[in-house]
Amino acid sequence: MRRARSILAFLLLAFNAAALGQAREGRTADPSLDRLHLTIQKYLGRPYVWGASGLKSFDCSGFVWRVITDQGMFIKRTTARKFYLCLPEVPERDQWRFGNVIFFDNLRHCGLVNNSRSFYHAQSSKGTNLSPLNRFWKPKVCGVRRMPLPADR
Repeated sequence: MRRARSILAFLLLAFNAAALGQAREGRTADPSLDRLHLTIQKYLGRPYVWGASGLKSFDCSGFVWRVITDQGMFIKRTTARKFYLCLPEVPERDQWRFGNVIFFDNLRHCGLVNNSRSFYHAQSSKGTNLSPLNRFWKPKVCGVRRMPLPADR
């Protein structure tokens, strides 16, 4: 019995360690979401420059465009408002899924959903970063659209 508990404890620890390792590295069951996560991480910390779309600086729609383009989906570089009009709608139950494009302030700002509590974007004061969906940002949300991924073709 003692040996069985030891083996069970070992297996539980091994499973938890593997799960924690995957969570830290951003791995998911979907390789396209893994690539998306790595692309976003690659561009974090870049300065904000109005009208810029990378590789060294971004504005909000330029950041979203660059991430979409790096996923192999080639769409015309445009404004947040036009992204909203051309990207597919998201059912309300799925709006907080990682990778969705989130729009703010009457379609004048956009970013990428991380989860129901945070999003990635290019912010004029901080550059590209992960921001909380807090009391400042949440009331400004005006829509969410699905990012096209290569699997959507």
